[in-house]
Amino acid sequence: MDLMFFPDALGPTVGIFLLLASALTSMITATLGAGGGVLLLVLMATWMPPAAIIPVHGMIQLGSNAGRATLTRRHIDWSVIAAFAPGVLVGAALGAWLLVDLPEYLWQLTIALFVLYLCWGPKLPKASFGKPGIFLASSFTSFISLFVGATGPLVAAFIKQIHTDRFRTVATFATAMVLQHAPKALVFTVAGFVFTEWLPFILAMIACGFAGTWIGLHLLKTMSNRWFSWVFNIALTLLALRLLWQAAMSSGLVS
Repeated sequence: MDLMFFPDALGPTVGIFLLLASALTSMITATLGAGGGVLLLVLMATWMPPAAIIPVHGMIQLGSNAGRATLTRRHIDWSVIAAFAPGVLVGAALGAWLLVDLPEYLWQLTIALFVLYLCWGPKLPKASFGKPGIFLASSFTSFISLFVGATGPLVAAFIKQIHTDRFRTVATFATAMVLQHAPKALVFTVAGFVFTEWLPFILAMIACGFAGTWIGLHLLKTMSNRWFSWVFNIALTLLALRLLWQAAMSSGLVS
């Protein structure tokens, strides 16, 4: 493989590892409903320059979720997406305007607590899932996505409260995340990030992610909705607990 295919900041060995990770994490998300994006973010953060992590991860997730949404397009709840889309624009615009260095632990703690509540707390009132509730959830998660890049578990947990069908959940979540990641290209380009050097790597990561999604959706067919719901909640809970640990580390409570 041409060594120029990978950015200088990665090199071929790490680059190939991340390509395999893209396939594996996409398979996890397609099968379990969530978790793969956060795992990929953790792996990328281990080797990539800090300034490149969120914008590059955002573009990879945009492509991976677009592939997942395409493969599951028959199951998308377009009424939820219609309410979600305006909130993405509002949240992204506000985030771009306030592109500042916010306390990391604050967002980690907020996302973790929300995810745990949505998984194990009382069901939210029905009004929360109407157009205003979906709009507010979309605005909030789109805003903080520009800073932390890991709002997927929160969006997934919210959509899971709307749908119990596993394919409906995966398809609608994937489409919502396409909308949420799409503004990042514009926002980070305006902020000065140059995507050109990373473009071949991003496209290769998306292609590997598509392959992983295809495998994951075939595994999803073997699950019942009840089994999927249980595994989905466990996966989200583990992600939330990890965020709580990170918040404690970031705030200095744990050394």
